[in-house]
Amino acid sequence: MSEPGTYVEKSFKRDTNYITTRITADGRDGFPVEAGRYRLVVARACPWANRAIIVRRLLGLEDALSMGICGPTHDSRSWTFDLDPGGVDPVLGIPRIQDAYFRRDPEYPRGITVPAIVDIPTGAVVTNDFKQITIDLETQWRDLHRDGAPDLYPDALADEIETVSEPIYRFVNNGVYRCGFAGTQDAYDKAYRRLWEHLDLLEERLSTRRYLVGDHVTEADVRLFTTLVRFDPVYHGHFKCNRNKLIEMPALWGYARDLFQTAGFGDTI
Repeated sequence: MSEPGTYVEKSFKRDTNYITTRITADGRDGFPVEAGRYRLVVARACPWANRAIIVRRLLGLEDALSMGICGPTHDSRSWTFDLDPGGVDPVLGIPRIQDAYFRRDPEYPRGITVPAIVDIPTGAVVTNDFKQITIDLETQWRDLHRDGAPDLYPDALADEIETVSEPIYRFVNNGVYRCGFAGTQDAYDKAYRRLWEHLDLLEERLSTRRYLVGDHVTEADVRLFTTLVRFDPVYHGHFKCNRNKLIEMPALWGYARDLFQTAGFGDTI
């Protein structure tokens, strides 16, 4: 519980208890990859969901995996389909993603989050594990990728992708939230320092290379981009990540602009 009079805990902690059921080529968890069977539910305002939107687009999975889009805000219960006629998702027939969680477990006790993949025949959420969702789209759905799709998670680079991405998640992706939702000055100061230390390291890394790992776009770039594209308009002011703007960091700004102009990135925001 938060202390009386505080908005959040002293240090922001993200709930990482996700539904870890996987959709795989061999169907090991009871959910095999199958074109048309599943629906990806997202909200464009959410950077974690934005990852899945980008990967789906890059891999050409639009026909195999339909997508439902929630509105930019949510009420006390969950994200809602307020952008759709009548406020109901046209495929799932529900007004809020919470309903799909409760079809999986009527007493579902955790956060109602996006992205989530729903099994259309049952209307129940299969998974909301945002990190595993994109990895599985990249590796388990290969037979349904478009011709010429990039290999976003090549076996030879998988370890490096995770090594590079882990501190990006801790200090940048989640770091901006640790700044914005810090409950004490000390918690904010620590998160702020770590954020900028790592952004400076990324500025140095990207001053000599076009992509974070290897010589083409990978999962690592997707993970970083969704924070960078929101940095100046959202995190700099609203979350007080304001040492400087992204446009004042030449390598990171050039990198973000390059990705933004790549089909699948800027056109999915």
